[in-house]
Amino acid sequence: MNNQCIEINRKTKETDIFLRLSLEGKGVFQGDTGVGFFNHMLEVFTKQSRMDLWVQCQGDLNVDAHHTVEDLGIVLGMAIDRAMQGMTGFTRYGFCILPMDEALILTAIDLSGRSLLRYDMQLTAEKVGVFDTELVQEFFYGFVRHARATVHIKQLAGENTHHIIEGIFKSFGRSLRQAVSPDPAMQGEIPSTKGVL
Repeated sequence: MNNQCIEINRKTKETDIFLRLSLEGKGVFQGDTGVGFFNHMLEVFTKQSRMDLWVQCQGDLNVDAHHTVEDLGIVLGMAIDRAMQGMTGFTRYGFCILPMDEALILTAIDLSGRSLLRYDMQLTAEKVGVFDTELVQEFFYGFVRHARATVHIKQLAGENTHHIIEGIFKSFGRSLRQAVSPDPAMQGEIPSTKGVL
C-alpha cells in the first residue's frame, strides 16, 4: 500500500480546504468542517477505512453547507486519486453490507479510472439537525468525479435518517479500505487486463 501522506490545498470563492490523507493509518480523524454532523460522518468514515484524515475547511456556511460538503468530496477524491497513481498490486474492488441498527446499507467501489455514482437511497427526513440530507449525494458525486471511481450505494433497509447516513459513511469507509488494500496475488501488477486503469 502507498503509505505516503497526501496533501491537497483547494481554494475557491466558496471554500478554502486543506486535507491530509494517509492510506495506512489508524483511523484517526482530526479537523473541522464547520458542520457538526458532517464532522461526525467523516470521523466514522475514517475509523472504518483505517486511513488517517486531517481536514481544515472554511466554507460559505452563511449561505448553507452545500459547497463545504461537495468540495470536501472533491478534495477527498483528489487525494485518493493521487495516492493511487502508479500503485500496483492493490485489490481495486471493495464492498460492504453494513447494519446500523435498523438500517442496512450496501456500498461497492471500483477504483477503475471511470467516474460513476449509483445512489439508491430513501431518506425521509430533509435534515439531520441542521444538515441537509441531500448533501450526502453531492459529497459522493464530488468524490467519484475526482477519485475516478465507480461507487454504488444502496439502502436495503432503514427508517431513521441519521442511522441510514451513518451506515453509508461507515460502509463506504470499509469498502474503500478493501479496495486500496494490497492483493498478494497481484503483486507488481495493475489489476486490469488493460494494463492500465
